[in-house]
Amino acid sequence: MNIALRVVQGLLAIAFLMAGFQHGSQPLDKVANSIRWVRDVPPALVRVIGVSELLGGIGIVLPALTGVLPWLMPSAGAGLMLVMGSASFFHVSRREYSAVAMTGVLFALAAFVAYGRWVLVPV
Repeated sequence: MNIALRVVQGLLAIAFLMAGFQHGSQPLDKVANSIRWVRDVPPALVRVIGVSELLGGIGIVLPALTGVLPWLMPSAGAGLMLVMGSASFFHVSRREYSAVAMTGVLFALAAFVAYGRWVLVPV
């Protein structure tokens, strides 16, 4: 179980660090060319989402690598669940069902890590 959790944590870290970098630091005009919803929300919200994704991506793996503050891993998983749950509702409201599927998968993986690191294999 520990190996499965580590693999999922690594995949989530990659996904959220990439998304967070894009949403949090790239020029919004550039981001809006590849992500349609960016034009329809306030720029500050795009940046908050990006920073949340970056922090979640870091928090899901860094404590395991350093051995410092291991409670941050399940907390980061729970935070990413909140971000992806909100994203799912947003995409449903816009009838973007392929995006709902992706956010649903990421939500499930984050839930697996949160539960796994709190209950199954705490670090």
